[in-house]
Amino acid sequence: MVDYTWYGMQARSVERLTFTMGKSLRARSIITSCEGRSEYEVTLDDQWVFCKLTLHGHDSRRLEVQRGNDGTWGVNGERRPDLEGAIDIDLGFSPFTNTLPIRRLNLAIGSRAEITTAYIEAPSLRVLPDPQAYTRTAVNLYLYESLDSDFTCNITVDPDGFIIDYPGLYSRRLPRR
Repeated sequence: MVDYTWYGMQARSVERLTFTMGKSLRARSIITSCEGRSEYEVTLDDQWVFCKLTLHGHDSRRLEVQRGNDGTWGVNGERRPDLEGAIDIDLGFSPFTNTLPIRRLNLAIGSRAEITTAYIEAPSLRVLPDPQAYTRTAVNLYLYESLDSDFTCNITVDPDGFIIDYPGLYSRRLPRR
């Protein structure tokens, strides 16, 4: 079991995540912001492939997202064929989910991969297909690109692929006031 804490820079927040490895991988997180407290749990298989998300929002909303072994997706019990090309999720309010494709893809330095994620938009909690790319530019540095907007960012990770610095958005270092 390993604990991580991220500080939100743009939308002030603190995320405390506990990650457990075993037959499956599990992340449990609490995010505290000026809007309140949210909690989520993500389950992955041992290859870092997304299986299930349960989210309890600060406003009492609940979201459940599942991906079956056959690649089918469900959101709150409804089948979502538009997500079937996705393997990973991307929580718009947490840097943790960038670790999923980083670990799963295990890119060599200089390699690039285009993927589609099931993006959970904040604060609406809408789940949308989202094309992205990751390029490993150094041992602990990745270029993240949104393929349906002009957003790009160089993110720094630790040796386990967990975000250390997502410039302007999240950091594991306490922000200066």
